[in-house]
Amino acid sequence: MRTRSAVVLSMIAGAAVGGVAIQGLHAQAKPPVYVVNEVDVTDKAGFQNYAANQETLIKKHGGQYIIRGGKVVATLSGTPPSDRFTIYRFDSQEKMQAWRDDPAQKDGLATRDKVGKFRSFVVEGLPQ
Repeated sequence: MRTRSAVVLSMIAGAAVGGVAIQGLHAQAKPPVYVVNEVDVTDKAGFQNYAANQETLIKKHGGQYIIRGGKVVATLSGTPPSDRFTIYRFDSQEKMQAWRDDPAQKDGLATRDKVGKFRSFVVEGLPQ
C-alpha cells in the first residue's frame, strides 16, 4: 500500500510541476504584431506589382494578411481610408523586423514611394 501511495503522490506532484511550467511558458509568450497600412494608390499597375512582391516577402517571414484592400462597410467616426487598407500579422516583433530588414525591401520601398502614398504603422496585439 505504501508503494501505491508513493506513486500516486509522485504523479500528483508531477502534474502540479507541469502545470506551473505551462503557466510560465504562457506568461513568456510574445504577442503578435500587426502592420496597418492606409494607401492612396497613384499608379494602379505599379501598385499591383509592388503588392505581389510584398505578399511574397510577407509570407517568407511568416506573416499573413488579415485585411487586403478591404472594403470599408461603415464609418464609425472620423474619415475612412480613401483608397486601400491592409492589415497583416506576424507572430512576433522579431519576425516583423526580419521582414522589414530583408534585402528585397530596399527595392520594394523605392517602388512603394512611386506607386502610392502610404501611412503605415505596427501595433502590438494581445498575447496568444
